[in-house]
Amino acid sequence: MSEPQAFQDIAENLSFLDDWEDRLNYVIELGQALPPMLDADKTAENKVKGCTSNVWLVSEVDRSGGAPTLNFRGQSDAIITKGLVAILVALYSGRPAAEIAQTDAVAWFQKIGLSEHLGMQRSNGLVAMVNRIRAEGQALS
Repeated sequence: MSEPQAFQDIAENLSFLDDWEDRLNYVIELGQALPPMLDADKTAENKVKGCTSNVWLVSEVDRSGGAPTLNFRGQSDAIITKGLVAILVALYSGRPAAEIAQTDAVAWFQKIGLSEHLGMQRSNGLVAMVNRIRAEGQALS
C-alpha cells in the first residue's frame, strides 16, 4: 500500500528540512491550513479520547465505489497537535476502509522522522488518534 499523494508531498517537504525547528514550523503550518470545523462538529462523540489537548475527528463514508472509503476532517485547540491532525487526514482520507484499518500511521511518523521529536503526551495523543481512525476503518471492512 502506498501513501496518498497529499501525504507523499508532506513527507517530501519534511525531507528537505534538516532542522527540527523548521520541521516543527512546517507541521504547525499544516495545522493552520486545516479548514475550520463547525462548532456543531465539536461534540463529545467526535472528540478523541486519550489526547491531552482537545482533538475532534469527523469521518464521512463514501460508498459510491466498490469498497467504502473514508474521508476525515479534524481540528485541535493545540497548534502542534493540529498539525499532527493535518498529517493524519492527509494519510488516511480517501482510502478504502480496509487499507485504513491496516495502515499504522505511527510507523509512517517514524519513517518521516517525526516520532522521535514528539513528547510522551503528544505521542500518546497520536496513538489515540490513529487507533480511533483505524477502528473506524475496521468497522467498515
